[in-house]
Amino acid sequence: MFVMMLNTRARIVFMGTPEFATPSLRALVEAAPRTGWQVVAVATQPDRPAGRGRQMVSSPVKQMAMTFGLPVLQPTSLRKDPSAVETLRSLAPDLIVVAAYGLILPASVLEIPTFGCVNVHASLLPAYRGASPIAAAILDGLTQTGVTIMLMDEGLDTGPALRQATQPIYPNDTSVTLSERLAQQGAELLVETLADWLQGSVAPIDQALLPGEPSSCQQIKKEDGLIDWNKPAAYIERMTRAYTPWPTAYTYWKGEPFKILSAAVLEGESSPGRVERTPEGPAVGTGKGRLLLRTVQPAGKRPMEARSFLNGAPDFIGTILPSGLETPSN
Repeated sequence: MFVMMLNTRARIVFMGTPEFATPSLRALVEAAPRTGWQVVAVATQPDRPAGRGRQMVSSPVKQMAMTFGLPVLQPTSLRKDPSAVETLRSLAPDLIVVAAYGLILPASVLEIPTFGCVNVHASLLPAYRGASPIAAAILDGLTQTGVTIMLMDEGLDTGPALRQATQPIYPNDTSVTLSERLAQQGAELLVETLADWLQGSVAPIDQALLPGEPSSCQQIKKEDGLIDWNKPAAYIERMTRAYTPWPTAYTYWKGEPFKILSAAVLEGESSPGRVERTPEGPAVGTGKGRLLLRTVQPAGKRPMEARSFLNGAPDFIGTILPSGLETPSN
């Protein structure tokens, strides 16, 4: 239970890491002149090596925070580092705003701000609690998802909701395109919600009272993108969109990873994994229907149209691509 006192000049700590979180940070900073809010610090994941040269790269949130001249905190853990918690406490935030931060907030952090910790979550809770709600919604073939502004508790996305907004999922949406829309929608809804929350004019709603059944989604792993050709073509096509940009949907050809970056469903049946020539391009048999390959990326090559790839690799036709964890053929 939060002791609510009206506050229109809130001190805010923002916590986030990937590109999804940047619109929310920008919205808070840009709202400051008219609201009196002050973003006093930004917490984000530590810099990590990336690319072939393994150079240290800052998160998108850190890069944005630096352009705004905001102090940046990069603890490796909040559960195991008491000094990081004390640093947060010393900032005396009225509110902590979280968007795809990537670290679990322990009770010692949740209890710091008077107005609690507010999270921008990319699903219509209680559905898709967890780390990958955008990919999970595409993979499950939903036509609608949304964002939830929620109060955080010690559970995984189980806290009460403050506001929700819906967002359509289009047939050609990838995790990138859908994430961009949800990030912007979440940022706008965040500012609207905080204005009411800080003035005591919005009431938290227990998730048990929201429509839908609770569900969860896990952190995406590299092997999640490995295609099982016994699955229906419609499901594999959704994999190509859900797992963009990472880990991508992939199979093996000649013992090397072979990425399928975009595809479509074709009628007709063929043996799962068998590559055939069609007027539209190469297609692969699945457990139900065939998958027309549109954009592929062989190992060591750039992405290319599947028909162009076929011109230089005619022996691809007739190949039986391995399913799931089968041993790739050489």
